[in-house]
Amino acid sequence: MSDPAQPSTDVSVVIVSWNVRELLGRCLASVRASLAGSGYSCDMIVVDNASHDGSAALVRAEFPDVRVIETGANLGFAAGVNVGLEYAQGHWIFVLNPDTELVGAALPTLLCFTAEHPATAVIGPQLRYPDGAIQSSRRRFPTIPTYFFESTLLARWWPSNLWARRYHVADVTPDEPQLVDWLVGAALLVRRTAIDHAGGMDARFWMYSEELEWQRRLTRHGAIWYLPEAVVIHHEGKSSEQAPARKHLAFQRSKLRYAARANGPAVATALHIFLLACYALDWLTEAAKWLLGHKRPLRRERMQVYAQVLRGLVASC
Repeated sequence: MSDPAQPSTDVSVVIVSWNVRELLGRCLASVRASLAGSGYSCDMIVVDNASHDGSAALVRAEFPDVRVIETGANLGFAAGVNVGLEYAQGHWIFVLNPDTELVGAALPTLLCFTAEHPATAVIGPQLRYPDGAIQSSRRRFPTIPTYFFESTLLARWWPSNLWARRYHVADVTPDEPQLVDWLVGAALLVRRTAIDHAGGMDARFWMYSEELEWQRRLTRHGAIWYLPEAVVIHHEGKSSEQAPARKHLAFQRSKLRYAARANGPAVATALHIFLLACYALDWLTEAAKWLLGHKRPLRRERMQVYAQVLRGLVASC
């Protein structure tokens, strides 16, 4: 990273992008509009993870003040963020997904809050879907039951289970500023000095859980705040949905990595077996529907996805 003793701007915006050209342009325009007239200085860095949709060319043509770093390969989100951190010059680092749009003065609102709360290490806005509905972004640190009851087959069968509700902070209103364990990584404003002490993201988390692991380290160096007065629209998953099998596999591998680190190899092994059983059951369910002639193209597509995930999870054993 650049010399932490000599930050030259108030905030650096770091965006890691992969094949979301149109959304990236809207994201950058919203950052520019959010800061207009605020008095805050800013440098913007786009790390392009080998997009093939002309993203880098768009940024250079329409946003010449933005630094574009082309990695030449899809390094994953965490490694991409770390590349951006090497060039960041701000007192604060705003890690932003390319499929986001800042609403009004979202970024100045976050920065003003940190001036009033100097012990802040991380602060994030309220995330919303494009239709205006609130998107869940507050989290508690996962417990062992969380691994089994959140974003798994059991969660589909019992979506309102106690462990998932606890994990998603469903018992606390999303309409008030509050301290949290961690926040979804679509829009995170992080203090530069906290990063200097905690380090960057762990690139072994290719995608997913990287912000959880990072904030677990960052929380030792300051508070983590959720601020609903700042709003960011999140067009969730526009990069990852282009490769559904890779998305599933990255999510579950990262969950396994985090479980092993936080709870030990026995828990991770039990979770690994459980996930294999879940995806095997998913594949069998889709195969049965295919045999019955129900939406066969969709069933075939899902069977292929689950088969790829199963192969990947078996290879990870």
